[in-house]
Amino acid sequence: QVRLAESGGGLVQAGGSLRLSCVDSGRVVRPYTTGWFRRAPGKEREFVAAINWSGTDTDYANSVRGRFTISRDTAKNTVYLQMASLEPEDTAVYYCAANPTRIGVRTPRYYNVWGQGTQVTVSS
Repeated sequence: QVRLAESGGGLVQAGGSLRLSCVDSGRVVRPYTTGWFRRAPGKEREFVAAINWSGTDTDYANSVRGRFTISRDTAKNTVYLQMASLEPEDTAVYYCAANPTRIGVRTPRYYNVWGQGTQVTVSS
């Protein structure tokens, strides 16, 4: 059963924007921190951003800080990743994941629920 589902990926030119969504089906044990990760071809999965359950605290990788914004809509059980000023280096499959511990945890193995991923491709 799908517990987290990403959407919003696609093809965009460099400098463009995309908004990714991560919907919780209601089957994820709460509360949890939601993280976004990405995996580029030939590279390890890397942390992008995270937001705590209340939406009051966020964490960003240096590579995206100032360009990406993570937010939560509790009523819709959805976490968003607004991506702006996209670069070809942002091309990757983006995953959302749930971490039952505190925000600030960036290691993928501490996230115990994962979505299927959505492809983001940035052309130069």
